This record gives sequence, C-alpha cells and structure tokens, in this order.
Amino acid sequence: MGQRFGTHVRGMGVAALAAAGIITAGTGVLAQSPGSGQVEIFTYWTAGGEADGLAAIQEVFAQQHPGIEVINAVVAGGAGSNANAVLATRMTGGNPPDTFQIHGGAELIDTWVTTGFTQSLADFYVERDLGDKFPQGIIDLVSYEGAPYSVPVGVHRNGVLWNNAAVLAEHGIEAPADWDAFFAAADTLKAAGVTPLALGDIDKWEDVNLFEQILLSHLGAEDYRGIWAGTVPWTDSRVTDALTTFGRVLDYVNDDHATLTWDQAAGKVLDGSAAFNVMGDWAKGYFTANGWAPGSDFGWSPVPGTEGTFTVVTDSFAIPLDIQNQDNAIAWLDTLASVEGQDAFNPKKGSIPARVDADTSLYDAYSQAAMVDFGNLELVPSQANGPATIPAFLTPFTDAVNVFVTSRDVAATQTAIAEACVSTGACPAP
Repeated sequence: MGQRFGTHVRGMGVAALAAAGIITAGTGVLAQSPGSGQVEIFTYWTAGGEADGLAAIQEVFAQQHPGIEVINAVVAGGAGSNANAVLATRMTGGNPPDTFQIHGGAELIDTWVTTGFTQSLADFYVERDLGDKFPQGIIDLVSYEGAPYSVPVGVHRNGVLWNNAAVLAEHGIEAPADWDAFFAAADTLKAAGVTPLALGDIDKWEDVNLFEQILLSHLGAEDYRGIWAGTVPWTDSRVTDALTTFGRVLDYVNDDHATLTWDQAAGKVLDGSAAFNVMGDWAKGYFTANGWAPGSDFGWSPVPGTEGTFTVVTDSFAIPLDIQNQDNAIAWLDTLASVEGQDAFNPKKGSIPARVDADTSLYDAYSQAAMVDFGNLELVPSQANGPATIPAFLTPFTDAVNVFVTSRDVAATQTAIAEACVSTGACPAP
C-alpha cells in the first residue's frame, strides 16, 4: 500500500476503506512489538501538567511493554515553537525519531503527510477497531484522503480566559462576557495595582494565541473558519476592529511579557499578581500541578465574545518512514490509543481524552465541562497551535502579529497579513 491514496478515495473513512478492500489487515505498519529494545519519542512537553501527563502515559507504557526503554528527545518550547525546527532538520536529514508529537490538522498534513515523510496508519486503525473510538471531527484532523496518519491522544480547548478566583472576589469582579466588561474590569484592577491580563510571549506564538481569540470574537465561528480557508479576506473591516481591540487589550498586560514563557505568565495568575490569562487548557494542567483546585482557586470562562465556540487543538503522534524501531513505535501508539493511556495522560495534561469511551469520573470539574462543550459547541481551529491553515502562512502571520505588539500599527499589520496570505498560497490572489 502506498503512502497516499488516489483522489477517488478522498473523504472515505477508515471502515469504508477496509470494506472496499483498499486497505487490509496485516500489511504496512502493523508489526507487533517484540517487547525489547528502545523507542525514541520526540516531544516538547516540559512545563507543569504537560510533563506530568507525559510521565503518566510512560508509566502505562512501561506496564504494557516492560522490555522497551523510552528515549524522550525533548525540545522545550510551547506549541512546538522550537521543536518543529529541530524535527524538520532531523526528518529532512534522514535521522527521524521513531515517533513524534504533532498537532492534528494542517501542521500534520501539510508539513509531513503530503510531503511523503510519514506512514499511513490506516491498517493500524482497522486492526484495532479505532474507527468509532474517536469523534469523526478528530479523525478528520489527522487524516489525508481518507487515511489517518497519527493517533490523537488528547483534545485541548484553546482560548480560555483563566482567572484567580481570590483576586476577582477581592475586587468585586466577575468574568467578563464582552470586551466592554473586560476593559471596565481591567481599569479597576490596574488602579488597584494588579496586572489585568498576564501575557508571556517570548516564543511569539502566544501573541497569535491571544489575537486569534479576539479575531474569533469579531468574526464569529463561520467567518473565522472562512478567514483561514481563504474565503473571508484579511482586508475585512472586522479584522481592523479585531486589531484595534487587540491593541487596547495589550495596554493591560504585564511589562515583562516579552521575557516570559506561557507558563511563567500563568504563574502570575497563580501568585495573584495578575487576574486573568488567555491560554489553552494546558494552563489548567499547570494550575493543578501547582496544587490549585478548579472552581475554587481558579475559574474559567470563554474569551469575551467567543461564547458558543470551542477552539480545538488535538495532540497526536505520527510515525516517520524508515525508522530504527518500527515495532516499538507501534507499541507506543498502542498505548496512546488505549483507554488506559488516555485516562492516565489527559487528567494531568489538562486536556480531555480523544477517545469517546474514556472514564469521565477520572476527570475534574473543568474537564467534565469541557467534554460537554466539545460535544455541543461550534468547533473552530487554532492557528497558534497548528490546525487552521497551511504552515507556510504561520511564520509571516506570527511575525506580523508579534510586530504589532510593539508597533500597534493596525493598517500596516493588516496589510502585511493580507499580503502574506496571498504570497504563501493560503488565500487566493485578489
């Protein structure tokens, strides 16, 4: 079986491919683990709950495959900001890890699948009967032309407005539902000597993480999806409004934001020097890893104006071509795909399980609420964390947003983004 299917099978699910005889059991990547040797995994999970989550799933793997040693080739940097460059060097240089962490969506498909660097996992899914164990929307994020190319281990909600419950109570503030309420609360906090919104953008992606939520609040779910698909122009007046709001929001962040990582910014909420932080729910894993209880020590709400939406990020692992430890890489994916593995990993990481049959009783109040929202709200992609559009557009977009943080030049930033979208092929030429 080749690495890519013809266009006639585009959109066919795993079960349909098997029924049609396009994929069969016992071929490709389905070798069984011999239970010895090593497996090199490539990750960037080093902070708080994410490191705890990885350690938890490694414990399950050690129980399921006690003879295999896990070598974690970790490169620190949130959202893969540093790791992706190292991974590219290794993949293109003929020295791939046995398996690597990757966000589902364009980050996986356009970077590593359509370019022919990764193995199809269609047989893996069929033999393990995984076709109905993940929501179809998640399978779509990790699939190309009907075949899955990675195993989702967890689902994150991005764009959560986290708060220090004690700080809000002290100053008589409720979680704001719109931007007017946010700015009113921010003025109260600033006058009291509290940083309204903690930001750490040393790795740049954090600026995109904040701006994409403001953009969503101005565009709504349908047109937000459209702007990444190239059907809504970046010259739209609502983008102008979003950048203007972004500039106002930046007036309320900490002065040292350019020297901090995302978790150090979350630490300002933890120590009470800041009231709010916009981040994915890996921040929840950070808070709970530091002893905070959801609903009492910290609270959460949608970013103002984004109620009714769920910004999806899925963590997954893929297998490159021509690796050293094929059988052991498959063993690693077996653990990731298992209920035991997902229920060990996600409660600590702060994410919710990708599997639909996980044990919900193992998850805290926040995660249980996120599971309900995931099944009921409008799903939208995150550009800061990979799935929204082609990777070529991510770098110039990130650079433009990062420059705006200093320049506050709305017109120049909007023009730069619009031009980069066309030049990289993410948008049609006008």
